[in-house]
Amino acid sequence: MTDDIETTTFSITTDDSEDSVTIPSGLVDLLAEEGQTEAETVADITLLSFASRAHHIVHHGEEPSADLEAMEARAMDLFEERFGVTFAEATGHHH
Repeated sequence: MTDDIETTTFSITTDDSEDSVTIPSGLVDLLAEEGQTEAETVADITLLSFASRAHHIVHHGEEPSADLEAMEARAMDLFEERFGVTFAEATGHHH
């Protein structure tokens, strides 16, 4: 049954590496905002995931380093630039 589910493969490229991820197409459609492309949807979820993980490590883990705190702060800035709201506003998770 799972082989019957249509998937979409997205390529991820950096200056020195490349990878891909395959996701059920219906999930991409389900999570898309109105008028959003598949690539925009995956990019949004990628940034959300990184911001969430960084937040968790810094605020709910062991004592973070100054570098890690700076990376988390930068991720939060990038989140707000992309979504127009803070991570706390978007997730309802305030400290």
